[in-house]
Amino acid sequence: MKFSSRVVAFSFLTILCAASPLILSMVPLRAQEAQTTAPQPEMTPGMVPESEIPFYTDWASSPHADSSSEAFRHWDSEGTVPANCAKCHSAPGFRDFVGADGTPAGVVDQPAPIGTVVSCVTCHNSETVNLKTVTFPSGVTVANLGGEAICMTCHQGRESSDSVSAALAGFDDDVVSDKLRFINVHYFAAGATLMGSVVRGAYQYPDKTYVGQETHVPPFNTCITCHDMHETKVKVEQCAACHQGVTDEASLRNIRSGMDKNDYDGDGDVSEGIAAEISGLHGQLYAAIQSYAKTVANTPVVYEGHSYPYFFLDSNDNGVADAEELKVPNQFKAWTPRLVRAAYNYQFVAKDTGGYSHNAAYLMQVMYDSIEDLAGKADIQMGSAQRP
Repeated sequence: MKFSSRVVAFSFLTILCAASPLILSMVPLRAQEAQTTAPQPEMTPGMVPESEIPFYTDWASSPHADSSSEAFRHWDSEGTVPANCAKCHSAPGFRDFVGADGTPAGVVDQPAPIGTVVSCVTCHNSETVNLKTVTFPSGVTVANLGGEAICMTCHQGRESSDSVSAALAGFDDDVVSDKLRFINVHYFAAGATLMGSVVRGAYQYPDKTYVGQETHVPPFNTCITCHDMHETKVKVEQCAACHQGVTDEASLRNIRSGMDKNDYDGDGDVSEGIAAEISGLHGQLYAAIQSYAKTVANTPVVYEGHSYPYFFLDSNDNGVADAEELKVPNQFKAWTPRLVRAAYNYQFVAKDTGGYSHNAAYLMQVMYDSIEDLAGKADIQMGSAQRP
């Protein structure tokens, strides 16, 4: 099963809208009904024109409204969105989860119809107005949140340090087992990155300590103060007020504290943006994964982030993910617990493309520790890399 490049849209499925009773008074519930082409709410008697719906144009240009994306079309052939996916991949599923459909909150009771997007009433309803608490995959509940609670309900991933540990319990760290599989955090777990060690989204090695919630200067430390709630885009102009040289989203990657002179990826450049430091460590982690797989698991591996299940057998041992290798039957199967942990953290970082702003220190810590753990069993050089 190979996903199209649109699979990255999964990461945008978290709800980045703040609840507003104003929308409730203007948009009937039928606005959430199935849309399989252009994201235009169904017009019924008494419904106001789109031009009069607040923020409609902003929302219509967002990934939440992209009814053609893989995130909303993946289950077309099945006819329904499974209950365990519906919370974040359908309007009825999210309303079900928060209890806005009259059912108990905290669980999706049934599959959802295909064809919906994250519409106005997905986020703007009587239940999300008071949503302040979010439970993460680790089981940790974060309370006293603001409007970002809506975002984090979906932007949290589906696995955690805890679930990874549980899956690997009882297996020898460096013995290949056909009972082990790659554990995928899912897409854009930005909320888990932001909360760091508080919710244990990445795999955290037992003998290490990790930073907690990102502490950027308030109020720019929540989803909805950094992202436009309807377009989902980063509010670049607000970043530019403090960070010189910021002109667009791409330039955000060049941000780095002038006081930070640590060479985290060991490449000798301490002036590059923190995103480059993360990228450097990410590349080193991939190299370490390949080295360990080949020399300890005795099976070469390659990774392709847009093709499920992401890690494949490098059948010609050239270190490159060739097109003919990216097929489900060729998935990598020579997993050891040590390799699963490192691969999980590699994917955690890969699927949060804004991680450099969400919680850079946390991402670099888990990557450094993953490389160090692999280096204990394979010929992997840490070089001059530094742990935050």
